[in-house]
Amino acid sequence: MTTGDKIKLTSYSTKGGCGCKIGPGDLSQVIKSLPPTVANPNLLVGIDTSDDAGVYKLSEELALVQTVDFFTPIVDDPYSFGQVAAANAISDIYAMGGKPLTALNIVAFPIKTLPKQVLADILRGAGDKMQEAGITLVGGHSIDDNEPKFGLAVTGLVHPGKIRTNAGAKPGDKLILTKPIGVGILTTSIKKDRLSEEEIQRVTQVMATLNKTAAETMEPYNVHACTDVTGFGLMGHSLEMAKGSGVGIRITAQDVPVLPRVRELAEEGFVPGGTKNNFAHVQESITFAESLDQIGQWILCDAVTSGGLLISVDGEQADELLRKLKDAGVEASLIGEITAEHPGRIVVL
Repeated sequence: MTTGDKIKLTSYSTKGGCGCKIGPGDLSQVIKSLPPTVANPNLLVGIDTSDDAGVYKLSEELALVQTVDFFTPIVDDPYSFGQVAAANAISDIYAMGGKPLTALNIVAFPIKTLPKQVLADILRGAGDKMQEAGITLVGGHSIDDNEPKFGLAVTGLVHPGKIRTNAGAKPGDKLILTKPIGVGILTTSIKKDRLSEEEIQRVTQVMATLNKTAAETMEPYNVHACTDVTGFGLMGHSLEMAKGSGVGIRITAQDVPVLPRVRELAEEGFVPGGTKNNFAHVQESITFAESLDQIGQWILCDAVTSGGLLISVDGEQADELLRKLKDAGVEASLIGEITAEHPGRIVVL
């Protein structure tokens, strides 16, 4: 489908971005049915805590960080789609405290339906984002598919003693989020032609921004846990942190940064299925304030694509880290705290 000579890339997919992930409930059921993985003392981070990437120890000083992420178009512009997909895939390395080094392209593309230039623009966007991250492209794989999909398999390095996981949060920590949420609702609205060009540029800019600066800024601080907020939404990824760490999390809803017009569009019905699935999966583990209506709860569960880092930092260092992040141009906000009460649960005030 095109508008004039312009390709409407999102019209070629039924779901977009991280919203096309298999839901956390369905995925957990599948994983539970698998046999236990063979124990390996060099596997420092595996699938047990639903972390962002795997970490494999090479030596006492060096470990390999590996991740893969790909999805269907989240925006109509091919170059922007490539940038967003690359930033999203690379983010998992940053969330683990690693430095990304190499990447492989993953391509599914209707080569006889869409112009080849569209694919070239997607790859160019991703290439520019990889260059910004200091990553070397080493190859890739492509298939002919009716529904476009793109992403990266990324490899990085980290010191075994400096790994950030989502399972180390401690009572007394403060929670910092480095990007606003509401991406899923806005990008669903893009498919329905409900956003202006300026609004599309704004949400695209948020998604295409690397978490590189945020990761480098937090490095000297006592960050006990970290994850990036993507398809399972702020509540889903916060819950993974709470359960993995054996702690409770308290979040103040009014402190969570939300992109403009998100509530308005949600009230008009532009809430993606992935967001509602997220809510259904986490609602029994979350106590929402009575003042927070259904729309507000959905927004906190919104399926994010290429979201920010959720950082659990020593409470005494939180204000300084927040200031440093803002000084570096990161859209960071202090949104909550870690508690010893109600482990494995979230309280939203």
